[in-house]
This record gives sequence, C-alpha cells and structure tokens, in this order.
Amino acid sequence: MKIRGIRFIQLRERNTLRNQIFISFTLTIILVLTFAGAFIYGEVSVLLKNSAEKHIQQTAIQANGRLDALLKQVDSLTTQIAVDAYVQKLLSREAEGSRSNFNERQSLLQIANNYMAYSSGISSLELYTIDNKRLFPLDDSSLNRISGDALAAADEKKGRLAWIGIDPRSPDTVLAVRRINLLDHAYSPGGYVVVRVNRDYFNMFASDSADRSEARESMLLSDSEGNPILSDMNDETAQAVAAQTGSTVTVGGQRMLAVRQHSDVTDWKLVMLLPVEAATEGISVLRTAIYVSIGIAALAFLLLTLLLSTMITRPIQQLMRSMRSARFGGLKPLPATRNPLRTMEINELNHTYNRMVTHMNELIQVVYEKEITQSRTELKALQAQINPHFLFNTLEAFYWSLEEKEESELARTILAMSGLFRYVIGSAEAHEEWVTVRDEVEHTRRYLQIMKMRLIDRLHYEIDAEEELLHVPIPKLILQPLVENAILHGVESRIGPGSVTVRIRSSLPGLVMISVSDDGAGMDAETLARLVQSLDAAAPQASKKGAGVAMFNVQRRLKLHYPAVSGPSGGLHIESKPGAGTTVSFEITMTSKGEALL
Repeated sequence: MKIRGIRFIQLRERNTLRNQIFISFTLTIILVLTFAGAFIYGEVSVLLKNSAEKHIQQTAIQANGRLDALLKQVDSLTTQIAVDAYVQKLLSREAEGSRSNFNERQSLLQIANNYMAYSSGISSLELYTIDNKRLFPLDDSSLNRISGDALAAADEKKGRLAWIGIDPRSPDTVLAVRRINLLDHAYSPGGYVVVRVNRDYFNMFASDSADRSEARESMLLSDSEGNPILSDMNDETAQAVAAQTGSTVTVGGQRMLAVRQHSDVTDWKLVMLLPVEAATEGISVLRTAIYVSIGIAALAFLLLTLLLSTMITRPIQQLMRSMRSARFGGLKPLPATRNPLRTMEINELNHTYNRMVTHMNELIQVVYEKEITQSRTELKALQAQINPHFLFNTLEAFYWSLEEKEESELARTILAMSGLFRYVIGSAEAHEEWVTVRDEVEHTRRYLQIMKMRLIDRLHYEIDAEEELLHVPIPKLILQPLVENAILHGVESRIGPGSVTVRIRSSLPGLVMISVSDDGAGMDAETLARLVQSLDAAAPQASKKGAGVAMFNVQRRLKLHYPAVSGPSGGLHIESKPGAGTTVSFEITMTSKGEALL
C-alpha cells in the first residue's frame, strides 16, 4: 500500500500542463498522420485504378469505333449489292416466274468480284431467291443450310443487314444476311444476300497488339448470345467472362478490371480487361514512402511540441504563483513587467488579469451599493403596500351595482378600470414581467376605452395586430405608455377630434414591428432632436406634462431586453412632422422570454 501511494504521488506530480500538452499533441499528430496516410493511400489507389479504367475505357471506345467502321463497310457493300440494277432485274424475273439461265447467273460472278474487291475480310458472297433457290455461286444449293432464326432475323430487319454470328458450318467466319427488296415491285421481298466474313477481319488491334501485350490488356468481342467472335482467350474462358457483370471479373482466379462497350449496329459486346494488379502498380512504393514520411513528421513534431509546451507552461506557472499570492492580500493587480521572452499572448493574459481584478473590485462596490438600495426600497414598499384584492372587489361591486341600475356604459368603464388595475398592480414575481402581445394589446385597449369615456368624440382609436404575432412575448407595460403619450401630446393638443393607431406587423425574419401613431400637431426637427437626445441621456428629463419619464423608461427597457435588436441607435424610433402627427415605433424579437432575457 505504501509503494502504491508513492507511485500515485509520483504520477500526480507528473500530471502537469506541460506533460499533458506534450502527450496530447503527440497522440494527436500520430492519429492525424495515420489517418492522413491511410486516406492518401486509399485516394491514390483509387486514382490509379480510375486512371487505368479511363485508359482501357478510351481503348474500348476506340476499338468500338473501329468495329462500327468495319461493320458499316460490310453493310455498305451489301447495300450496294441489294440495289444493284442487274441483281434487281434478275430477282424480279425470278419473282415473276422466269428462271435465270446459266449465262445470266454467270454474269453475277463479275459483279460479286467487283464488290468483294473493296473488302478484304469477306470470304464468300452468296445470292438466293425468295424461294430458296441459289443463284450465286453456280450450284443447286438451297437456303436451307442457313437456320430459320437467321432468316427470321433478316426478315425482321426488313432490308437491313442482320448479323447472325459465328457460322455453324464454318467456325472461322461470321455470318450476315440481308433481305433484298425489289424496288420495281413495291419493295416486296425478292431474295437474300448472304455474306461470310473472316473472324480476323474484326481484329481492331492489329497495329498496337505489342502495346496491349505490354500493358497486359485483354479483349473479348462476343455476339448477343455471349458467344465469342474474337478474343485473346480460349472460348471457354471468353464465355465465362461474357457471362459476368460488374466493373471487375475473375479470369482464372485473377481479378481484372472490365470495361464494356455495346455496338448498336450488331448488338455485339466488346469487353476490355486489365488485371487489377497492373492498374495499381506502384502502391508498394507509395506505402513505404508514406510510412517514412509519417515517421519523420512524428519525430519532428515531438521535438517542436516539447519546445512549444515549455514556452507555454513556464510563463503560466509564473502567473499562477503571482495569482496565489492574491489570496492573502485580496484582489490586487499584478505589477507591470516587460519580459522580452514572453509572448504577446502571455503579456495579454497578464493585462487581462489586471483588468479583471479592477472590474471585480468595481462590481463588488456596485453590489454593495445595490444591496443597500434594495433594502431601502423593500422597506418603502412595505410601508406603501395595500391589499389589491380590496381594490378589485370594490371595483367589481361598483360594476354590478351600475349593471343593476342599467348604467351599462359606466359599468364597462368600471370593468375596464378593474382590468387595468389588475394588470398594472398584479403579482410582482419575475415571470410576471413578461406577457404576450395579446395581453399587452388587451391592456392598451382597456386604457383607450377609459380615455374614450373621458374624451368622448375627441378620441378615435384603432388597434391593428396580426393574429400570428399575438403569442410573441413582450415586456409588461411597454405599449401603454406610448399610447398615453400619443393621447397627451397628439389628441389633447388638437382643437378637434384626434386618432391614435396601434399597428403590430412582421418586420424582418424573426422581428416584430410595433408602432403607435397619432395625427396631432407633430414636432419640428429641432424639437424632435431634443427628444431623441433626452431618450439616450443618463437620467430622464420630464416634460411639462410629465411624459419624458415614461418614454425614457420604455427606451431603457427595450435596450435592456433586446440588445441585439436595439444596438447603439436602436430602441424607440420617432418620426414626426409639423401638422402631420407623430409615429413612435420599435422592434422586438419573436423569441421566448428566456431567450429575450439573455
């Protein structure tokens, strides 16, 4: 137990800020470098893989373009044969029942040789009538040697070339069939032209086969059924590759990247393959470089962290010793020192501590004075306290008495006074300082009713408030003083009738605009400037009618509860022109009262 206690004490003595900074920074940089290395390694791997995919994608696109060019060459050749005038004439006579003689069929040899001379890949060219009679070459073979599916494919193309695939009777050739439509017989079927093309004709990489071999790329060209037409692999492996989907395939246990292209002419598929290992060559070198970089960076950071932690903690320890001495002599500012080895932040910390001490001493004095003032205020409040229930009950008794005497108008005035007093001298608890806009509007409405009773036809008022804003919290008794000021200086200063308008509207997002307007005599620019200056004064300046104190209190409460909205030039905003009346407005936030107090 004694040895364990000694170890605990030693561990606690080593738990210093310097060691914490050193260990925390060291662990942080190791984690950061590890994650950065792993991220870079992964990103570079993906980049190499994407680069390889783009390369073989470009190769596949080029190969597919070459394939389409070869296919279009054969398609153009068979089109020329199908529309040849002599072929059309011969097949038209066959369709009419007139059989071609030997010399007429022999003439097809020269036509076929002329067309075949334009393409080295065609191994044979055959011409059949619609009733399966072979016109060229010169023998009596019928069209039955071609499958019914091939004929159906040719008929479905309606005169376009139909690529059938590998010729079953000649595996080294690819079979294509085109139905010949007779131009002079409303494009009715007249026969078929059959073309056999050597499989080597579709080798799109004859010129760059050495480059592809060096890059370890493989190619597969298969028909719509997945049968290989041309491939660098054996037929069994090629069929297995054609059956697989996805960006990677497995060939002989090796994972390879696969890029596929589709020929719209023949519905054939071209697949370019590249081993995954070939696409990510150089990763091992990158891994070693990352490990070495992490080690060097970690070692350099350790040394810098040790130096930085020493530079930070040594001045702080000196400041801590100075602050401990304040416990014995009270809060005293530190003596001003200028140490060139201290950083700007440490010097600012000393300066901030001195300002904090000065400010705390001032706060202590203010709190002491406020405690004395509060005690005196509570004593005066106890001396002037009355029972509000007695006042409310008395006013309600007046109300029922007037109702019995059918003095309805006077009774409503008494009821408005009861609500007015209940609102003003209600509970003094902290939460009663905040009410909703609806409560404040109702209180203002009761006040206007009482003033209407006194001024009769000289006062007209209007309260226009948006319904969705009535739930917004607002400090209690913030609106009625402005209405009272409007009546005092606006309506009563007129010889004839006057009006007061209260409007509550949405302002900017999250803000509510409240304005009180009157149509009184208004103020000139000089009077308005004095009024605005008195609102921002340190103490209220009462006017002859005593309205300055109310406006001053409203201004201070707005800036107290809404500092973010008010700002240095916020609070009450007054607009007035001589003969046009006065408008007093302010903005509040649509927040809860807890947020507003903050």
